[in-house]
Order: sequence, then structure tokens, then C-alpha cells
Amino acid sequence: MTTLDDKLDRVLGAKSGKALEAALGLRTAGDLLRHYPRRYAERGELTSIAGLEIGEHATVLAQVERVSSRSMRSRRGNILEVRITDGHRHMTCTFFNQPWRERELLPGRKGLFAGKVTAYRGKLQLANPEYRLLDAVDEGEERSEAEEFAGTLIPVYPAAQGLPSWSIARCVAQVLDTLDEPDDPLPEQLRTRHRLLDLGAALRGIHRPADRAAVEAARDRLKWDEGLAVQLALAQRRQVAQTRPAPACPPRSGGILDAFDARLPFQLTAGQREVGETIAADLSGEHPMNRLLQGEVGSGKTMVALRAILQVVDAGRQAAMLAPTEVLAAQHARSLREMLGDLAMAGELGAAEHATRVTLLTGSLPAAQRKQALLDAASGAAGIVVGTHALIQDRVSFADLGLVVVDEQHRFGVEQRDALRARGGEETSPHVLVMTATPIPRTVAMTVYGDLETSSLREMPVGRSPIATTVVPAAEKPAWLDRVWQRVVEEVRAGHQAYVVCPRIGDDGGGGKDGRDEDAPDAASGAAEPEPGESDGPDGSDTERRPPLAVLDVAPALASGALADVRVGVLHGRLPAEEKDAVMRAFAAGDVDVLVATTVVEVGVNVPNATAMVIMDADRFGVSQLHQLRGRVGRGSAPGLCLLVTETPGGTTTRERLDAVAATLDGFELARLDLELRREGDILGAAQSGRRSTLRLLSLLRDEELIAEARVEAQRLVAADPDLVGHPGLARMVAELVDDERAEYLEKT
Repeated sequence: MTTLDDKLDRVLGAKSGKALEAALGLRTAGDLLRHYPRRYAERGELTSIAGLEIGEHATVLAQVERVSSRSMRSRRGNILEVRITDGHRHMTCTFFNQPWRERELLPGRKGLFAGKVTAYRGKLQLANPEYRLLDAVDEGEERSEAEEFAGTLIPVYPAAQGLPSWSIARCVAQVLDTLDEPDDPLPEQLRTRHRLLDLGAALRGIHRPADRAAVEAARDRLKWDEGLAVQLALAQRRQVAQTRPAPACPPRSGGILDAFDARLPFQLTAGQREVGETIAADLSGEHPMNRLLQGEVGSGKTMVALRAILQVVDAGRQAAMLAPTEVLAAQHARSLREMLGDLAMAGELGAAEHATRVTLLTGSLPAAQRKQALLDAASGAAGIVVGTHALIQDRVSFADLGLVVVDEQHRFGVEQRDALRARGGEETSPHVLVMTATPIPRTVAMTVYGDLETSSLREMPVGRSPIATTVVPAAEKPAWLDRVWQRVVEEVRAGHQAYVVCPRIGDDGGGGKDGRDEDAPDAASGAAEPEPGESDGPDGSDTERRPPLAVLDVAPALASGALADVRVGVLHGRLPAEEKDAVMRAFAAGDVDVLVATTVVEVGVNVPNATAMVIMDADRFGVSQLHQLRGRVGRGSAPGLCLLVTETPGGTTTRERLDAVAATLDGFELARLDLELRREGDILGAAQSGRRSTLRLLSLLRDEELIAEARVEAQRLVAADPDLVGHPGLARMVAELVDDERAEYLEKT
């Protein structure tokens, strides 16, 4: 008999075991049985072609519509083109030098077709796909292939090149046929309370369902495994965080905060006042504050954070602000000094009575400046220390750290946040405030940021100008791209400035995998690796997805071409810190008309005169990232313009995503849409170790009630048994799903 811990090469044989491990990272019987079907094809119900994505390995149930054969123009051999349809849309399956397939791929036949989705001349295609036909042409034809799919529901698994869905299904069937009844990690009382199947029944039900109801019952149970594991880990983290008290920082009358408030030239918004009062109360106690502050770009999060910082300084303690990039850290330090004026000039001539000092600490500071910054932090001379991840290095110490503010939390994992908490001293843990301009639905906040309380600033910024967003389908309408550069020139001639954003630095001489920007949020995947063998194009051309466009290629091309009459600057994370700072200062001063940059400009960059943004290869960016980038324009009195350039064909999910970004400026609506469009597990992301994602079935959008119930159960279990000693099955489940190597399951991708 087989157990969930048995190695696949022992259960299935060396060949199948190695294939599953190499293609999908599946090593044990449990790994394979947790590799759930992505969906189920139903006999007589064809798969929708409209939702396919370029670059994905897809399996579709479709009908052969038309078959044609022709000779290649550029080499010897022939091409067989098989047009398949779902009844509404169609795509082409292309076979090179395989004319014999024409005898079985006859018009009217239905089958499963599996392969990598590519595009040729704006049309979707599968090149050299594998297939299994499900119906016979006449009664006498051999039906052995169709008999593999005897049930009404045909499971369709996430597959890989050379390992189609039906091969995975055969392996799953072999494991299930010999599977011992597994021990169930969920307590029987919990299963009864929530009417859940036992684990063995759920695993069989999801792989061999009798009907849709059986699928749903199995999925409900298996979602609980995922939801409860995450919530148990978070409950344990919350409990550990409470074991060390925080330094109490109650408000002090007549201090630097009162002096700052008295100078404000405007009224705080109702939201800023409400959230500020909540944070002030949190800071006043010894219970560590762990709060997430979310709000649209420009909604006043920095002002709320600064007032919290000043309350901590008034209490005689220090505050640290952590930014994701050196550009943003330097900008934060400058803006804090500007907002505080002589209140940030402690030790200098002309300093105010209650002044403090703002110190910048980044990894690329010159040795002398870095030494002084470290000394200011350690001695307490600096009440406010602003920096990048350099702040969490062991050598950085603080005299009395009371508050940590993390800007753009989605760039930092829980490990970094914990390291900063540890800077508070041996017996205390500083209060923590994390901020994001990427709105987060409630279920994501409960799961991804489950160890944090959440506050929101929902008011749109006062005085912000509207931003018009348009998708530019460069492959379908090349003339539109020419018009893009004309519009940029028009904005410059009107006295404004523009950004051109690319997903990659280029030159591939460093700066991250595929030449991407290590000092900017992850923007894109690299170029697809070419498949061995014939190229995908029907005429022998290569239709593999090209590498993402790069700043170091685009900038000189524009400067010598379409934008030859304007001043073009370049900004990316591989530039020395002084040069990055100089470029941003020049752009802010109006000495650069068009800034060609990576996503280093995504957050914190504030140039009110910039009115236009062109995002190249916009399909390589996520919804939230596009919204963040777009927020860099329209910050002054003139309207903003954002142009999303893409070569992705219409009718794909990617194009739907871009169209949705163009249709609304509501970040909360886009956050929900982003959640709807992401695939299973993408929310928590794959681990750096390369292992599979934590979430496979649980939907943070649709399973809000389940997540809330799992949170309550997890709190109850951890309160009674913090280390889950009495529940070894649960302890193992937590370790398997959210182990230490994958602590970044708390990061937002």
C-alpha cells in the first residue's frame, strides 16, 4: 500500500517519478495528490479559447474544424495546420513534418489538445501539441484512448512540456489505487462543526469526482487545509509578537508634534485624523502596535506616519522609516526635512526648540557619511533614521527604537519586518506601522497580513487631476505607437514632462535576472526560454515571446529617433546612488523632459509637472503595479495621460486586465479585479527555494467566509496549545505549507 510520504519513483517507477519531479517538482505521493486539477472538462462541453494566455501550457477540449497542409517556404518539409474551435472562437494547432496526423485529425472530431500557447500574426496557436481524441469516427474504430476518460468529468491538470494532463491523470490513478487511508490532521470536532469530508475522501473526490457536487465537497475540505495552515502560522506569529512588550510612547503636550501641527498650512482630512487617533492610542501602550495603513497614492499616508514618528520622538525614543529603494529612501529623507523645517535641525544653528535630526542610511553611502549615520542611530542623536534594507543589518543599532515605519510593505517579507522589530532591544519590541498604496481586499489583509491590524485612507487626494488611460495594441495597430511618441512630444512642447517605463534595465550585465532592476519592484518575468526543436511559426519563424523591452535599448532609440527634439534622461537601479539622485533632481527641476526608467519610479517619486506616462510591454506588469505607476502623473494642475503599450492579442486575460486598468482609477476596485484574475496560489507567490506556492485551491476573493472561520479556529487552537503539541497533524500541516524557507508567503506579489 502507498502512504502520502512515499517517494513517487518507488510508487510509479523511476521514469515517471523523475518526469514528475523534473517538470513539476513533485516528489512524493502526497505532492502528486495535492497537485489538484485546474478545472474539469465535461463531455460535450468544449473549453473556452478566449481565456488562454500566451506562454502558458494549456489543455483544451475542442473540436477539429478544418485541416490544411502546405510546404514551408524557408526550408524543406511541410506544415499541417489544424484549426480547432470551442464553438465561438478558434485557434490553430501547427504540426511540422507530421503529415500522417491528417488521417486522424478529421473535421468534426473532438479531443484534448495540450501545448504551449503562442501567437502568430495576432492569432493564438499551439505548436506541435500533444492530443488525445475522445470520440470515434465509426463504430469499428479503436476507442482505447477515449476509455481513459470514462467519467463525465475529465480532470485537467496544470501540466508541462512533455507531461500532458492525461499523463498526470494516469499517475494519480495509480497512486489512488494503492493509497492507504491517510491520517487526518484536522480534529474530528472541527470537521464535524464545519461539515467537512475526511482527508482520504477529499483527495479521492477531487481527482475522481462523480459529479460537480463531489468536486465542491472535496474542494471545501482541501481549502480548509490551506486556510487553516496559514491562519495557524499567523496566530502563532501574533502570539510570539505579544510576548515582548513595546516601549510606551504616550503623547506629550508642548513637544515637537504640537509644534509641527501648529505650522500645518492645511487641515488634516477626516480619515487622517481618525487613523491618527487610532495610531496614537496604539503607541501609548506597551502592547506592540502592528498596523497596516493602506491608501491611494497621495492620500496622506506619509503625513499620518510622520505624526506618529513625532509622537515617538516626543517620548524620547527613535523612529526608523524603511523604504524599498534608495531613490525612495533619499526622497523620504528630503521630504521629511522639508516638512519639518527647523524642527529637523537639532544640533544646527537656527534649530527650533524641540528639534530632532533626520538621518539617511543606505548601502551605497560613502564610508564617512555611513559611519556618521551609524553613529547618529546608535547614540540617539538622530530621532528619525530613514533607509533601505541596510537598516536591518546586524551592525546597525539604535539607542532606543520605539517605532518602525515600513513604506510599501509589498516589497518586504516578514523576515525583514521581524529583523527590524529585533532592533528594539533585548526585552522590548518596537511598534510597527507598515504602509502601502496598493489597496488590499479584506481577505488578503486577513491572510497575507494576518498578523497586522488594518486601517485605510479612502479619500481621493485633494486637488489631484484626472488621468486618462488608453491601451495601445502595438502589434495590431503599429501606427498607434507612432502616435504615442507624438503625444509625448506634444506634452513636452506644452511645458510638461513624461515618463517612459520599461520592465528591464538591459545590457544583462547585472541588475538582476534578465537585466531587471534590483532597486525596483519586480516588474516582469524574463524572456521565455526557447523550446527545443522546430520553431513555432507556421513559416518556420520564431514566435517565442521576446525579451522584455529594456531601458538601455529604448532610451537611445528614442533619443535618436522619435524623441530626438526633447531632452531624454535615464534612471534605473544599477546607477550609482549619486547619479540616481542627480537624475531625479534634474527631472524634478525640469532639466529633463522625458525620463526613461524602470519601475524604480513606481513609488515615492513626486514631480507635479509630469503629465504623461508610457508603459512599454504593459502586459508584463501586474494590475496594482500599473495603478501605482500611473499615480506618478496627474499630480499637478494639468490632466494626466497614461498609455499602456502591449503586443498581446485581444481576447486574452492579459488584455482584459489592461482594459480594466484603463477603465477605472479606483485602486480598491482594481485590487479586487487583480485578485479575480490571478491564478491559484499567485497571491502568496512561490518561494525563493523554487518550491510550489502555498495556496492551490483557496481563493482570497471567493472564500472570505472560510478564511474568517479558519482564523477563529486557529486562534482557538493556538490559545489552548501554542506549539500545537497536542495536534501533531496540524503542526506538520503548518510546517509543510508555510515552512521557514517560505516565510515570504506573507509578501504581496
